[in-house]
Amino acid sequence: MTTDTTVFVSGATGFIALHIVNDLLKAGYTVIGSGRSQEKNDGLLKKFNNNPKLSMEIVEDIAAPNAFDEVFKKHGKEIKIVLHTASPFHFETTNFEKDLLTPAVNGTKSILEAIKKYAADTVKKVIVTSSTAALVTPTDMNKGDLVITEESWNKDTWDSCQANAVAAYCGSKKFAEKTAWEFLKENKSSVKFTLSTINPGFVFGPQMFADSLKHGINTSSGIVSELIHSKVGGEFYNYCGPFIDVRDVSKAHLVAIEKPECTGQRLVLSEGLFCCQEIVDILNEEFPQLKGKIATGEPATGPSFLEKNSCKFDNSKTKKLLGFQFYNLKDCIVDTAAQMSEVQNEA
Repeated sequence: MTTDTTVFVSGATGFIALHIVNDLLKAGYTVIGSGRSQEKNDGLLKKFNNNPKLSMEIVEDIAAPNAFDEVFKKHGKEIKIVLHTASPFHFETTNFEKDLLTPAVNGTKSILEAIKKYAADTVKKVIVTSSTAALVTPTDMNKGDLVITEESWNKDTWDSCQANAVAAYCGSKKFAEKTAWEFLKENKSSVKFTLSTINPGFVFGPQMFADSLKHGINTSSGIVSELIHSKVGGEFYNYCGPFIDVRDVSKAHLVAIEKPECTGQRLVLSEGLFCCQEIVDILNEEFPQLKGKIATGEPATGPSFLEKNSCKFDNSKTKKLLGFQFYNLKDCIVDTAAQMSEVQNEA
């Protein structure tokens, strides 16, 4: 791709998306982002020093019918690449269909419909930010003998995934991604774009802008924050699963734009498995100011816990396609926690 290419990033104010916007601008792309309000959009533009290659549009509700029509009516002839990162993500709901499943599916559908209506000839690539949640159910995540690959799909149905908020979130990622692949199959003759998906595990790593930590943080970062603020002798829930650094998630989006071999692929982003015990071990080892003040759990038991309590991920195909080394857990957590400590000290 030439660097005068225009990229549209939905949900541009999100944790992952801010890193993507930064990397795109550094690589010379022109970026049009969407955010939910003028206030959010102005805040983002200011953070990027009103870069002339960055502009923002308002999409209040991605799940509303024709949510993206105005953006593509206005910019459809400029946009060559679409990165769909926007997705509902909140567990404070009991109406899972209304608040998680339907918005995720409709958001994906509405952006693809808008491309078909207003940019069918100009958009060449669509990359959907999905999740490892689309690959495996929360229940199967805990099966130590299960191996998940780029070909795996979450087995929950529309109904069965509504058992609880976590299952519904995972279901929303599956059905949103399925919607994208099915849309492309059904509209092959009327659109020109190829599709790839990016399926990260738990996304850790520093915020693009440290002050984002003052305004509520993404769920994975919240896990680290809770452990930093744990009490000596305190207990913690030992979350486990695949992890990836946000900087690698962003980089993978750019590689997916630039490498033709990524076309039509599901790129599973995981550097390995983590559990909270391992994070606590890292915090106690690497931060003298925390040692003796936070929980310790059962040091060094992480690997044996994971062996029994987490399915395995074989994403060797993705690693080969992307061709770059991911951050390891220690570096990722140290950078995440260091930024959190800095912001806390300033407060």
